[in-house]
Amino acid sequence: MASSSLIILGLRAAQLFFAFIIMALTAYVAHWYNVDTLTSSPSQINWLLAVSVINIISVIYLEMTPRFAPKLSHPIVAMALEVLNALFYFAGFIALAVFMSRLLFCRGSVCGAAQASVAFGAFEFALWTASAVFMGKDVCKQGLLKFQFRRPGAKDSTEAPAMKEASQAA
Repeated sequence: MASSSLIILGLRAAQLFFAFIIMALTAYVAHWYNVDTLTSSPSQINWLLAVSVINIISVIYLEMTPRFAPKLSHPIVAMALEVLNALFYFAGFIALAVFMSRLLFCRGSVCGAAQASVAFGAFEFALWTASAVFMGKDVCKQGLLKFQFRRPGAKDSTEAPAMKEASQAA
């Protein structure tokens, strides 16, 4: 159990670290497009920039909510965040890779930053997929019906209520 939580913590740290890297790289490319060219930045770059922000918010929610606000934490929401982040990164790095493959020329630091964004996006996809698998394993192991709406220290809702004696009316 402790090793599993250490693995998840390591995955979260890597997810957060690479989200900041992707944010910096895509912001650099978007800034170059918006300042140095006559066209606005491509939607693929903007998408990866937005996904990195969503990633940071997701990691904060997934790590802080169970510790500091357990009533706001729910396994279905956590699982949905894991899967959505994986899908968002998959869509983002594939779309940017296709965009990059159709460019007539690609030179300089801006091109290198965009190519690095594709690589880091693929790595983020792998990290979010791995953490989603761990989360899914934990949810299935505990049983979703028992896990749902269950809080630490709460009584089991399947227990029968204590019997009360009927008051005797006079």
